[in-house]
Amino acid sequence: MGSGGAALLDTLFGTQVLASVLGDRGRIQGMLDFEAALAEAEASLGVIPPDAALAIAAKCKAELFDPAELAEAAARAGNPAIPLIKSLTELVAAVDGEAARYVHWGATSQDVMDTGLVLQLRAALEAIKRDLDRLAATLAGRARVHRVTPIVGRTWLQHALPVTFGLKIAGWLDAVGRHQERMLALEPRLLVLQFGGAAGTLAALGDKGLDVADALAKKLQLGLPNMPWHSQRDRVVELGTVMGMLVGTLGKMARDVSLLMQTDVGEAAEPSGEGRGGSSTMPHKRNPVTSAAVLAAATEVPGLVATLIAAMVQEHERGLGGWHAEWTTLPRLVSVAAGALWLTANMMEGLEVDPARMRANLEATQGLIMAEAVTMALGSSLGRLAAHRKVEASCRKATEEGRHLKEVLAADAEIMAKLGPAALERLFEPTNYIGVAGAFIDRVLASSRT
Repeated sequence: MGSGGAALLDTLFGTQVLASVLGDRGRIQGMLDFEAALAEAEASLGVIPPDAALAIAAKCKAELFDPAELAEAAARAGNPAIPLIKSLTELVAAVDGEAARYVHWGATSQDVMDTGLVLQLRAALEAIKRDLDRLAATLAGRARVHRVTPIVGRTWLQHALPVTFGLKIAGWLDAVGRHQERMLALEPRLLVLQFGGAAGTLAALGDKGLDVADALAKKLQLGLPNMPWHSQRDRVVELGTVMGMLVGTLGKMARDVSLLMQTDVGEAAEPSGEGRGGSSTMPHKRNPVTSAAVLAAATEVPGLVATLIAAMVQEHERGLGGWHAEWTTLPRLVSVAAGALWLTANMMEGLEVDPARMRANLEATQGLIMAEAVTMALGSSLGRLAAHRKVEASCRKATEEGRHLKEVLAADAEIMAKLGPAALERLFEPTNYIGVAGAFIDRVLASSRT
């Protein structure tokens, strides 16, 4: 985040959204929040002197630490918690030598890093949930507006049957609603304390271990798990998989928008603006730049999720390498997902919709899109298979002769004997053949958290 030249791309991909939460400062402050709360919890139980806790907490401020120095020391120590604790001890010792003895009392590096990470993730989830709610509200509003706006339904990228734009949006919204539910469901499992000491027994605290853990969890406003989870990584991997599914849904939405934005389709478009989506060489271009960024996220994220799953296979009470693989993977995954979500919410708020073009495209095949409607109407008298053959032959003739299907059908005496002019006319109105699209939209809207 913001290093090695990446800042040039942060806004493009939305990864600046959680930079302060998931960046180096956020990581450092998360670990320091653990150390301060640990000292306070232990002091409240008489494990360490109250004055020591005050002195330790006073130095648990990220601005007192140099990330570059910690990074250099972490390369030698094997993790950033070790040099952080060393520096914290030195800062405390400079004002209270006795208090410095109690820094990090009874904990281990993984306790510091995992709980610090959970604190970061809690803040990140709040931002993600806000943008999910914003996206859901926007989609709900647009689904209502376009509840009966007809549009070509496409299967295998080909014209299939009429649907409504509201139905397409409701599909996006329904998936977003499930992600909202997943976010809420995973929080009790994810937002918990990690505190087990050297080998997960809290032996250094004697008979005070569980009491300190309980007090520490309360101070950090985290859940207290049944036991430490040093080498059981399903908690963080669950978040990773939910983020992966979310980005998959956002990618689907971006794919749909980019396809609707094609020059030959032109039914919807990303928000316009000065310098937005232009080409370096073609003045007329208006590219789907937001969709491209979201699709880039959808391409990157599956590999990150796979890394987290692979890293679950850890050795005994403390993993060798698997845990380490999470350190950069999970923050990157959450950051990319949050960025893609933020971009998608912005895009949907300003999405430009062209109902007239949607209606025109329904006529692009000269009535062929209504062939099933005619088949079903004839099926009651001719039988489905016979009706299918009859309409299929008419479709072939319309295509070969460059005529509208309705015109070809109107010239067929057998068909007209079964249908009549008025019925035939009704069959070629797309809004008469959208089934229960409206009911589906209403069901989604009724269940939406918005």
